[in-house]
Amino acid sequence: METSQYIDMFLDESREHLQAVNDNLLHLEKQPDDLSIVNEIFRSAHTLKGMAATMGYEDISALTHKMENVLDKIRNSELMVNTHIIDIIFQAIEALEEMVEEIAQGNDGKKDVTGLVNSLDQIENGKANQDTSEKNEEVNSFDTEKVILDEYQSTVIAQAEEQGFKAYYIQVRLNEDCLLKAVRAYMVVEALESKGEIIKTTPETEALEAGDFSQDFTLIFLSNESTASLESVITSVSEIEQVNIQDLAAIMEKQAEESKHEEPATEESSGETAEVKTQGQATKSTTIRVNLERIDHLMNLFEEVVIDRSRLEDLAEKLGNPELAETVEHMSRVSEDMQSLILTMRMVAVEQVFNRFPRMVRGLAKDLNKKIDLQIIGADTELDRTVIDEIGDPLVHLIRNSIDHGIELPAERLKAGKQEEGELILRAYHSGNHVFIEIQDDGAGISREKVEEKAVENGLITKEAAKQLTDEEIYPFILASGFSTAATVSDISGRGVGLDVVKSKIEALGGKITIESEKGKGSKFSIQLPLTLSILSSLLVKVEEETYAIPLSSIIETALLKEEQIMSAHGKKVMDFRGSVVPLVSLKKVFDVPESTTSENGSSHHAVVIVKKGEKMTGLMVDSFIGQREIVLKSLGNYLKDVFAISGSTILGDGQVALIIDPNALIK
Repeated sequence: METSQYIDMFLDESREHLQAVNDNLLHLEKQPDDLSIVNEIFRSAHTLKGMAATMGYEDISALTHKMENVLDKIRNSELMVNTHIIDIIFQAIEALEEMVEEIAQGNDGKKDVTGLVNSLDQIENGKANQDTSEKNEEVNSFDTEKVILDEYQSTVIAQAEEQGFKAYYIQVRLNEDCLLKAVRAYMVVEALESKGEIIKTTPETEALEAGDFSQDFTLIFLSNESTASLESVITSVSEIEQVNIQDLAAIMEKQAEESKHEEPATEESSGETAEVKTQGQATKSTTIRVNLERIDHLMNLFEEVVIDRSRLEDLAEKLGNPELAETVEHMSRVSEDMQSLILTMRMVAVEQVFNRFPRMVRGLAKDLNKKIDLQIIGADTELDRTVIDEIGDPLVHLIRNSIDHGIELPAERLKAGKQEEGELILRAYHSGNHVFIEIQDDGAGISREKVEEKAVENGLITKEAAKQLTDEEIYPFILASGFSTAATVSDISGRGVGLDVVKSKIEALGGKITIESEKGKGSKFSIQLPLTLSILSSLLVKVEEETYAIPLSSIIETALLKEEQIMSAHGKKVMDFRGSVVPLVSLKKVFDVPESTTSENGSSHHAVVIVKKGEKMTGLMVDSFIGQREIVLKSLGNYLKDVFAISGSTILGDGQVALIIDPNALIK
């Protein structure tokens, strides 16, 4: 049977089933007696097994078959759910995900899963000893495994090396009779973290924590310590048989040299794809894959159509020809539908990124002996595909920081009068033509004093100047390059490890990151990202002789205020909006708009646009409203990229250029 034509369908459905198992396992851990959840997991595993067997992927089929056996015993009440069973199934899911992604890259999807199969066998037979499969393995001399780094890890290493840190490849072997492998591995990790930063472990953290490895594990590590010093730190841990520390750059160079002599593998096109779904019968293909470059090109062409559409609308209005007006109106309606469709094709829910975090948080909490309640809010918020692909790694880093250095250990929390379980909130929402993603914890917060001290020590600011800054102005120093990749651990050094890379990544996407924190109460990292929509609905307004565009998605309402309706609070102008006091901001003053000779000073009314960001509102005072328009967002270029409260420009139907306001910058 020729199966190559079904690979894309297999990959899509496998990912869906694995994500469903992942989500349901987290629910099952909290509700171990709910057999309906077990049935859902069983159905997904059974379907995946059948698909893999049909496609000839034997390792996937074998592993899911063993999972299925364990799940069948649970749903028939022959086996009770416990943490160990959940851990092993999670490890199986991780292995299955790796195999599916290998297939996606054009490989055969094979993986040695005998250890996991044995562990599942033991659970099925009532012998849940997770180390048995490794005890009788022969201990071989160290082999240097192929080092694979993702783009984010490579960036962190490159920036650290620029600052004088060395990247090491460290192999550690435990004694053959070591009984507490997970504990010893954790002690090695903890000891090394006092000397620098761990970039990657092989196997991953969850496998280390479960002791699901033979006697060896490897780490990629950044430090300015010597090899001898690091070896001494590692061998101070009991039951360490052997340590091998090498320069990572030398290994990567050797690896690159070896790959030159290998026959190049043929790769399938790795172009990013977007899906266009249509309705049809279940037996027919309902999905086509389109390269993102084509959709980008289509968007660029359509931007020109929108500009010409605005021009036609203006001309039709001036000429007053009914037939022309009717045709232009119909063309506008059709092109608006086309525009909506093109934009939708590029949008993806942030859930695609968020759904990996519950399992990660669970693993980290176990590693660090912490109790953490992860809440995800707004996972259905949509963002452009290109931004979605880039935002995952910075979010991983910020979440790790909140768990590792923000949320305290249960005993410390109880002592501070808090609940034993820390709260971590991951929130996404739209505001104007931006998406905000927030990582908020109720941990120890950031110590202003320590940040200030470190900033002065690093020469980022003088002691006198630092005293003049507010907390909100001090906290961003932890995002400075080289601020905290330090050999000594403190409340601050952990908070800032790699955060300069997070900042540069977000800024490269056209976004920005802000920090709020209260000592003892917690911290909030807020990321503002552009939707990267080239076309947006806006309200055009007039300020003197100038025209500005305000994105409709930020606007709650427009109003005309009489002079006596404008009040004052703390020396600032405010208005009463449905019982709420809303501050007023004059666009004329913000942008220093010169008065025109035809300006009417005697107007008794003020035009106000009420805009919103989260729960905060502000009234923008303008001279008059022109009306709603679909506009094409054009960049101001590098020279004008940092203009306050301006996100871009647009060309109007009459050929004039109007600036697009970023309301988020004006909301206080």
